[in-house]
Amino acid sequence: MTTAKNMPLEGVVVLDLGQVYQGPYAGFLLAQAGATVIKVEPPRGEPVRHRAKISRGNAVPFAMLNANKRNISLNLKSPEGVALLKKLASKADILIENYAPGVLDRLGAGYEILSKLNPRLIYGSATGYGLSGPDRDNLAMDLTIQAVSGIMSVTGFPDGPPVKAGPAITDFISGVHLYAGVVTALYNREKTGKGQLVEIAMVETSYPAMASNLADVFNNRAPAPRTGNRHGGLAEAPYNVYPTKDGYVAIISVNEAHWIGLTKAMGKPELANDPRFKTVLDRLKHIDMTDKIVSDWTSGLTRTEVTELCRVQKVPCAAVRNLLEVTEDKHLHARGMLREISHPEYGDILVHRSPIVLHGAETPDYVPSARLGQHNSDVLSEFLGLSADAVNALEKTGALSRG
Repeated sequence: MTTAKNMPLEGVVVLDLGQVYQGPYAGFLLAQAGATVIKVEPPRGEPVRHRAKISRGNAVPFAMLNANKRNISLNLKSPEGVALLKKLASKADILIENYAPGVLDRLGAGYEILSKLNPRLIYGSATGYGLSGPDRDNLAMDLTIQAVSGIMSVTGFPDGPPVKAGPAITDFISGVHLYAGVVTALYNREKTGKGQLVEIAMVETSYPAMASNLADVFNNRAPAPRTGNRHGGLAEAPYNVYPTKDGYVAIISVNEAHWIGLTKAMGKPELANDPRFKTVLDRLKHIDMTDKIVSDWTSGLTRTEVTELCRVQKVPCAAVRNLLEVTEDKHLHARGMLREISHPEYGDILVHRSPIVLHGAETPDYVPSARLGQHNSDVLSEFLGLSADAVNALEKTGALSRG
């Protein structure tokens, strides 16, 4: 639920059947833009809700991704539960789900059925491999998509094994694409009056992110190498992570002005005209020497000293921070991206707003993630006109549940 008015998606009703990260993140972005998002969970809750029982820290991801949503718990393995979903879908503008292909079809609530009940419905499907093709039915999770998409093959150092990215990047990249897809379809509906099926495949959303790494593939018809912290296509230098007295800094030079500025920051302006380093091609030819010069400089300074010297010379540079430092970042707190809340179930936790800042639109109040089935009665009364007795009867049949 959202309490602010005059927001872009005010009045848009979304059924969020998402689970884990991908679908719920798209639902979160929709809720933060003002949509009325109804999270639909199975009787025992979705997997990330289960993790919340382990510790407060493990509860944070669920709280982060499910704020500002109403919650109902439907048993879609019961005829009554499916019937309720169909009735809600007939009233909704958007439905998003990230089940395996065909799951809702087999339950009698897939796109073909729901679109006949509501031709204006935008149905967002996020799967690992898509709704067609020979790999359609392969099981998919963030880790396996990182593997099959090539992300792991280009992550790590040349002499080491493939490494997964630390964050669940394919889940969140795909969640952003799902949000973009359904909002695009919503805009199209304004022109045509018709809803449509929107399809997102994780393996496909991952591919564009490897633009730099594809150089060797297209130049030499060879697999892209793992380059550690160097540029994925080995097309920029310096471009690396360098040691300091108290950790590491990342420095990147993408034009000659950056390199000239870095030589000044290092107190070695003569290197700007040294034929071994004058152009990016020269620096790439002597990449080990280039990195050693930068490392020798950074290793005698602190992260703060390096970043400040680079800032003065307009050289892209940042300290490599741990996540504790990030959660305490004054800039993110000042902008309202991060803030402490008191959650009714999980206590004091740190949460984030949507990274999409819509200037001129009101910011919704932060509504903590709901208990399982917390809004069964409210939602079914408001949208379907069911009485409290009818809702109680459905809970007794097992079509609905509460946490």
